[in-house]
Amino acid sequence: MSTFQRARRRLRAHPFALDAALAAGVLVCIVAGSLVEPHGPDGVTWALRTPDALSLVLMVLGAAALVLRRRAPLAVLAFTGGVSLVESVTGDPRAPVAMCVVVALYTVASATDRPTTWRVGLLTMTVLTGAAMIAGPLPWYAQENLAILAWTGIGATAGDAVRSRRAFVQAIRERAERAERTREEEARRRVAEERLRIARDLHDVVAHHIALVNVQAGVAAHVMDKRPDQAKEALAHVREASRSALGELRATVGLLRQSGDPEAPTEPAPGLDRLDDLAGTFRNAGLRVLVAREDQRPDHAPALPAAVDLAAYRVVQEALTNVQKHAGAEAKAEVSVVRVGPHLEITVLDDGTGNGGGRREAPDGTGTDTGSGNGGGHGLLGMRERVTALRGTLTTGPRYGGGFRVHAILPVETHTSAAQDGP
Repeated sequence: MSTFQRARRRLRAHPFALDAALAAGVLVCIVAGSLVEPHGPDGVTWALRTPDALSLVLMVLGAAALVLRRRAPLAVLAFTGGVSLVESVTGDPRAPVAMCVVVALYTVASATDRPTTWRVGLLTMTVLTGAAMIAGPLPWYAQENLAILAWTGIGATAGDAVRSRRAFVQAIRERAERAERTREEEARRRVAEERLRIARDLHDVVAHHIALVNVQAGVAAHVMDKRPDQAKEALAHVREASRSALGELRATVGLLRQSGDPEAPTEPAPGLDRLDDLAGTFRNAGLRVLVAREDQRPDHAPALPAAVDLAAYRVVQEALTNVQKHAGAEAKAEVSVVRVGPHLEITVLDDGTGNGGGRREAPDGTGTDTGSGNGGGHGLLGMRERVTALRGTLTTGPRYGGGFRVHAILPVETHTSAAQDGP
C-alpha cells in the first residue's frame, strides 16, 4: 500500500479531520483568489490587491462552516449561502467566498436525493446570481456574476453524480449479497432434498426387510416345537432378509460419508432386473405373488434410466410390503410392469380383506398411509414423492369389491437423461 493510500484510509477513518483539512484548503484558495484581480483594457493582466476586513471575516466564517458539512449539510449550505450573498453585494473588489457555497452544495447533492438537489441547487443559483447581478457593484453581465451561476451548477451536478455512483455501487453490492444468500438457500434446499431421498430409501429398505423378518420369525416361533425343519427354513429366510437389509443400509449410509472416509460399496442400486428376486422374498414369507412383465424395450428404444429403474423397483417393493402388512394372511398380489411407448406403467393389485385401512388415501390426496393399527406411516407418501420427482403420476386407492390398487406411470425419458443424450 502506497503512502497516499494509507493517508487516504486514515482520513476516511477520521471524517472530522478530513473536513477540517478541506476547510483549510478552501480558505487558502479563497484568500489566494482575493489577492489578485484581472483587469486591463488591452487584455488580461494581474495586479495584487488587498481585501477589506469584512471580506476577510466572511472568508473565515464561510470556510469554518465547512467543518460541519457532514453533520448538517443543509444548515451549512444556508450559512455559506448567506455569507456569500453578503460578500457578493458589499464586496468591492469581490472575494471568491462563493467557493464555500460550491462545496456545501456538493455535499448536499451527494447526501440527499435528486429532487432535493434540484430544488436546493436552483434556489441557491437563482438567489446568489440574481443578488449579484441586481445589487452587486459590478454590471449584471460581468463574468464574476456568471461564474457564480456556473460554479454552483457544477457543484450540484458533481454531487449528484457522486451520489448516483454510490447508489450504483451499493446496488451491485446488495445484488451480490442477495445472490450469495440465494446460493446458500439453494444449497440448503438441495441438502434437504437429499436428506428426504435418503430417508425414503431407508424407509423402503427397513419397511420391506423388517416386515419379512417379522413374518418369518413368527412362523419359526409357531412351528418350532412341532416342525423344526420348517422353523429352520423360516430362520434361514430371516437370516437372508436381515443380510440383505444390512447390505442396502450400508450402501445408503455410505452416501453420507465424508471424502476422507473409507469408500462406500460400489454395488449398483436395485432395479427391475431384480424384480423376480423381490417377489421371491415375499413368496418365502407366505404371500402369493404373480408377476407379469412386458417391459422389453424395442431395438432402437433408449434404455431405462437409472432413476426410473430404481423408482419402479421401490414402488413395487413398497406396494408388496403394504400388502404383506395390511391385506391379510390369505391375500394374493399381482404385479404388472408394462412399457407403453415413452412410459413405464407399474400396477400392483391385491384382493386382501385385512386391515386395508392402514394404507388408505389421505383426504388431501397426498397418499399418506395414515390408517389405524400401529400409526401412520410414510409408504404411499414416499412412493408419490418418488414418482412426482420423475414427473410421473401415481394413483392409489381401494378396489371395488375389496383389495387395494397401486398404479404408477413413469416417463422413460426423464429430463436428466434427455439433457445427457442431447447435443
